[in-house]
Amino acid sequence: MFAVYAKEPNADDPLASLVVGDRPDPEVPEGWVRVRVRAASLNMHDIWTLRGVGIKPEQFPMILGCDGAGVLDDGSEVVLHSVVNDESWHGDDTLDPKRTLLTEKHQGAFADSVVVPARNVLPKPAGLSFTEAATMGTAWLTAYRMLFVKSGLRPGQTFLVQGASGGVATALIQLGRAAGFRVWATGRTEEKRALAERLGAHQTFEPGTRLPERVDGVFETVGKATWSHSVKSLKPGGIIVVSGSTSGPDPSAELQRVFFLQLRVVGSTMGTRDELADLLTYVDLAGIRPQIGAELPLAEAEHGFRDMLDGTTAGKIVFTHDPA
Repeated sequence: MFAVYAKEPNADDPLASLVVGDRPDPEVPEGWVRVRVRAASLNMHDIWTLRGVGIKPEQFPMILGCDGAGVLDDGSEVVLHSVVNDESWHGDDTLDPKRTLLTEKHQGAFADSVVVPARNVLPKPAGLSFTEAATMGTAWLTAYRMLFVKSGLRPGQTFLVQGASGGVATALIQLGRAAGFRVWATGRTEEKRALAERLGAHQTFEPGTRLPERVDGVFETVGKATWSHSVKSLKPGGIIVVSGSTSGPDPSAELQRVFFLQLRVVGSTMGTRDELADLLTYVDLAGIRPQIGAELPLAEAEHGFRDMLDGTTAGKIVFTHDPA
């Protein structure tokens, strides 16, 4: 079958490992289902896989793509849930010590088809296109859990989103505006800040700018480049919810400010199947449509990977595919 995959780990030049070609058709174990992929979105996780992070060398070649949407053999239209749990696990999907994401142990969705446990597919809302639905399972689910499950913030409060043009950040802006929060965001360029405002941010700022007032919460996916600003932007007792550190960790961590002002720092990773179901219902009921920065045929996936590496994203990059 046609697929986009990583042939080997390459920490220094990840795109040198990217291959657009053929892979064997997957077998469908008992209790699993085959999804004919119609659209799949690109995530930073795919860049990390190319670099060999979170995956053992012997697991290559690995088809990339940890979320997407498509059609079951019976014609049902579905969205993928990317977190694959151990069969014996009961509880929060994200706390299972044996959990994996697609592309870590099991082959991913950048292909004609992907095989997943039956519980890892959910009905696609009729109001969402395959392209829109393909963004839900990773970036939007991460944002939903950060805001509605982890932050404890209430509508009417103010939060800051660092790095306004990425998939999680644009989702946070759209979700927060729809839910009645005052949303502020930072962006490196005028174009990125303008995008954030079009998506619903009430105000935008250059990175590191002193804000008009301190905020109730900050959502962090950037790390070292923005961490000090995030801590300094919080009210006493405020919260930072962290789901990534794309610029690397900050070894200073501003710990004196954290303890003196009794700030809270909370980690958040992906989300559960139930949360994804709620997210799909919410965006459908609220009429929210995700920001698609680029829509490319799967065969042209390398262009999308280059844009992500260069930081030129303006929302989600989605690869569309119509398997024969």
